[in-house]
Amino acid sequence: QVQLVESGGGLVQAGGSLRLSCAASGSIFSINFMAWYREAPGKERELVATIFSGGFANYVDSVKGRFTISRDNAENTVYLQMNSLKPEDTALYYCNMNARTGYSYTPRNYWGQGTQVTVSS
Repeated sequence: QVQLVESGGGLVQAGGSLRLSCAASGSIFSINFMAWYREAPGKERELVATIFSGGFANYVDSVKGRFTISRDNAENTVYLQMNSLKPEDTALYYCNMNARTGYSYTPRNYWGQGTQVTVSS
């Protein structure tokens, strides 16, 4: 089976920083991209950042200049460095991976359980 496990969430004051990690395990053949989403109460799940196999990354406008997504390809791990956090960043953050796996050679999306980020004002 393929599993994604997030860690690094917590409670911080506005202006602080957190570093989220997501480790993917299982029979992973190739990864097309990994991404971070977030979901706040009453709001739709939002794509925050994506990093592709070649290393190119993009971000939602609201986090540009503050968040950085990166990957450790050898460990199938994706990170999200979050600086200058704002209360508006409070959400449950989910890791997403689009990959070919032993379960499905056709690329599919896999999700972690989420890690909570709470930013106090």
